[in-house]
Amino acid sequence: MTFCVGIKVRQGVVALADTQIVRGSEQVSKQKLSFVNHANDSLFVMTSGLRSVRDKSLTYLGEQLDQQPQPIERLFKVVNLFGEQLRRVHGEDSAALAASGLSWNPHAIIGGRLSQDLSPQMFYVYPEGNWIESASDSPYFIIGRTHYGKPILDRLLTFETPLQSAVALALLAFDATRTSVTDVECPIDVAVIAEGDRHARFQRFTADEINSVTKWWSQTLSESLASMPMDWAANLF
Repeated sequence: MTFCVGIKVRQGVVALADTQIVRGSEQVSKQKLSFVNHANDSLFVMTSGLRSVRDKSLTYLGEQLDQQPQPIERLFKVVNLFGEQLRRVHGEDSAALAASGLSWNPHAIIGGRLSQDLSPQMFYVYPEGNWIESASDSPYFIIGRTHYGKPILDRLLTFETPLQSAVALALLAFDATRTSVTDVECPIDVAVIAEGDRHARFQRFTADEINSVTKWWSQTLSESLASMPMDWAANLF
């Protein structure tokens, strides 16, 4: 399975993706957070679903971007192109996939800032190729394992959350997910596009590199539980 989360706050955009691929009894690491270069700009794409659909769609997208007579200046136009490539791959492969018992289930999060974008942008692309854009009242998207990380984001994340705290919340949403499932795991890839930047800063983190943070979080939760006011339940004891 997959865990990918994209967060858009006033100060910029955060992307985090796990790298684990499970094939039967095999587990391998594959990058799910990909960068696409176009003219002097770059954007990121995170996907869930069949790896073959992802790779073919991104290959077609790169081909289409290379064939543009003029550089595309707005990110939503690249998202439109990606949606077209999804539909193209669907037309080519969906029947064969269905015959093999495989469902058509690609979802994507695309973020970046092209030359005419006023700030970093982020979009969610559905399997049909249509999309929605992040907004101040819906500042994050999750694809793949979507349930386990949502509570902490819904409770603590707003559009005004500082960019550094948004990175922390993305990590905690991932940690909540990998605690509950076996098919989401480190290493993780993290990208940040700050409000004034045109390019993402990227880093990969191993389990050892985030271990001290996740241990601190578990200890903090345990301490908070121990000090939780329980007067409301006194009659139960």
